[in-house]
Amino acid sequence: MNDSPEPPPTVSNDSHRDFVRALARHEPAIRAFIRGAFPRPEDVDEVMQNVSLVAWEKFDQLRDVADFPKWATVIARYEILKHRRGLSRDRLVLSEELLDLIAAEAVDDHVVREHQLRHLEACLDELPAARRELMIAAYTPGVSIRELARQAGKNENNFYQLLWRLRQVLADCIESRLPNPATP
Repeated sequence: MNDSPEPPPTVSNDSHRDFVRALARHEPAIRAFIRGAFPRPEDVDEVMQNVSLVAWEKFDQLRDVADFPKWATVIARYEILKHRRGLSRDRLVLSEELLDLIAAEAVDDHVVREHQLRHLEACLDELPAARRELMIAAYTPGVSIRELARQAGKNENNFYQLLWRLRQVLADCIESRLPNPATP
């Protein structure tokens, strides 16, 4: 019998990259799920950090990276429950039944959001280049709508109307690409 400790399992650089990519891609959805359970941003941040750590520690147990959102949401649920136990005297904590309902909807909604984002990218590609760049610029953090309007040679009201029309075009395009739920 060998009493020497086993060396820790090695994690490949590919595994590191896969984890970072999956977490970066799906963190907003996981964070939104957690936000549904806690009104305070501090609680959301703490639980998200714990979810990230647990997911990192257990990433080698995930068989398919495509299942990361569902898998991480399960981890988030357990971390939410653990955090809630620490806040059990807080009257703003959600019931477990409601948390289960939110978890089920979050997993379903994640799939729908992924489809919508893919369609949004395709619809943006169909816009003329100048309009596409304008839409992307308008939603870039830190960009001033007033400055964009000035650069486009429009007043702010006209510029907002242009953005509204472009959003409508994109919404119609996305809607036309989504399956009709009334159709069997």
